[in-house]
Amino acid sequence: MRRLLFTAAVAALVSACGPSQAAPVETRAPNAPNLTPAFPNQTRAPETKAGVEFEVKTVAEGLANPWAIAFLPDGKMLVTERPGRLRIVGADGALSEPVTGLPAVYAKGQGGLLGLAIDPAYAQNGLIYWSYAENPEGKMTNTAVARGKLVIGADGQGKVENATVIFHQAPSLESTLHYGGRLVFAPDGKLFITLGERSILPGRVQAERLDGLLGKVVRLNSDGSVPKDNPFVKTSGARPEIWSIGHRNVQGAALNPATGKLWTVEHGARGGDEVNIPVAGKDYGWPTITYGIEYQGGPIGAGISAKDGLEQPVYYWDPVIAPSGMAFYNAALFPKWKGSLFIGGLASTSVTRLTLAGDKVVGEERLLADLKERIRDVVVGPDGALYLATDSAEGRILKLVPKS
Repeated sequence: MRRLLFTAAVAALVSACGPSQAAPVETRAPNAPNLTPAFPNQTRAPETKAGVEFEVKTVAEGLANPWAIAFLPDGKMLVTERPGRLRIVGADGALSEPVTGLPAVYAKGQGGLLGLAIDPAYAQNGLIYWSYAENPEGKMTNTAVARGKLVIGADGQGKVENATVIFHQAPSLESTLHYGGRLVFAPDGKLFITLGERSILPGRVQAERLDGLLGKVVRLNSDGSVPKDNPFVKTSGARPEIWSIGHRNVQGAALNPATGKLWTVEHGARGGDEVNIPVAGKDYGWPTITYGIEYQGGPIGAGISAKDGLEQPVYYWDPVIAPSGMAFYNAALFPKWKGSLFIGGLASTSVTRLTLAGDKVVGEERLLADLKERIRDVVVGPDGALYLATDSAEGRILKLVPKS
């Protein structure tokens, strides 16, 4: 009976993708075979290989759980280490001593030093931004964002001057999970911050509420103040920082260069990793709708994947890839990759490349599965190479370049 159910579920998925398309990359049984996609190619899109030959080079190694990569205008690279250190990586791959001047970081569980962003006006103001976990009240923890002026000495050593915390997630909870933490500047200079719902039930049930900042994408001015055109600024009882609601744990975010829109990727439970395009004021459904099930088995809530008024993901995975960093490719070094979306996979220990047609996914390819390393961040460098952070106690920064 179980085999019959699985066969029927796979048949439904293949049918949704269209009879003439290639087989999908994913062939394992779904965790939730009763939940079927809302439209063609919403999951298990056909395998679409770009035919790009590349080689992998190690840029830096000996990093403790690197979480985020960011390039300065002069080409220097900043890397956060989850235990609480910010490093400068030289052109030769040498690591600086930890940058000084950062506020205290709570580095337990999934907490630590997380996302990075460079101020659009860095050349004039020298400001950098970072997200991290803090525990202001004993066991109660939350995501925070700070900024400060980065000063790099002649010896390559860095310090942050006038570090200022510009955002605190609220409420704090007794959890060391689901901090979110990606930071993205929009073309208009506004700062997007992705936030998790802290995994535990008291946080999960707040993801779709407007009176807190759990399970949200928020939007701020660069100094931490609230933009006047945020969607809930004039809503009584709502947190004005909110951009979108109903998220689980958004660990990847990037701007689509073709549209200027923010795209995000978030973790599901057992199934239900999602790619979304967060729109102001919209509800992305967690935990009311999902394409996954509870870790211990059984439905989440009513066990439904669609409901009027709740947004559908652009794409989802079941089983999960455990997505983290993401980047759109728009450089010249790999012409065949132009327009692709790259997403790092923790559980999949690979990089997923999605082929897009506008805002739709039409193909999927898995890269670097043979590395067997958790990919925490994906960034396009100023040289057009694709840079990756591998998440381990002996983490590395890798880059993909054309095969010579």
